[in-house]
Amino acid sequence: MTSLVAPLLFFWSGLLFGVSFVATPAKFLAPSLQLPQALDVGRWTFHVLTLIEWGFVLVAALLVWACRPRVAAGWGWVMIALVAVAAVLALETVVVRPILDARVLDIIAGRSVAPNILHEVYIGLEALKLLLILAAAIASARWTPVTVRSQ
Repeated sequence: MTSLVAPLLFFWSGLLFGVSFVATPAKFLAPSLQLPQALDVGRWTFHVLTLIEWGFVLVAALLVWACRPRVAAGWGWVMIALVAVAAVLALETVVVRPILDARVLDIIAGRSVAPNILHEVYIGLEALKLLLILAAAIASARWTPVTVRSQ
């Protein structure tokens, strides 16, 4: 079971990188996509991504917790990183994204919105989350016991 943790975390990091740092910025380069529509697509994309990420948090935490008696002490760092990821995800889900969602709905409705730094804060949180997931993936790959078959 320990051999599942690192691949799961690396897959998650790839998904997060692809959505947050490739696909989302790329849609704003499409000249045929108007800003309100691009923002609405982004809003829904991050709603879906968040649901998927909570699933990853749950599965990864359960795998690490279930394997803890059989693995090296270094796995505590993996769990700490996962708790930090969950904290960042909770901050995004409960605090930052609802405010950004309200701004997007105002823009879609044609209302003027005052500038703020929350978009940059969200990008920073996404980058932090990606680094934490990669750290957990690397640590779990490092501490996964390797079995060698004798021939």
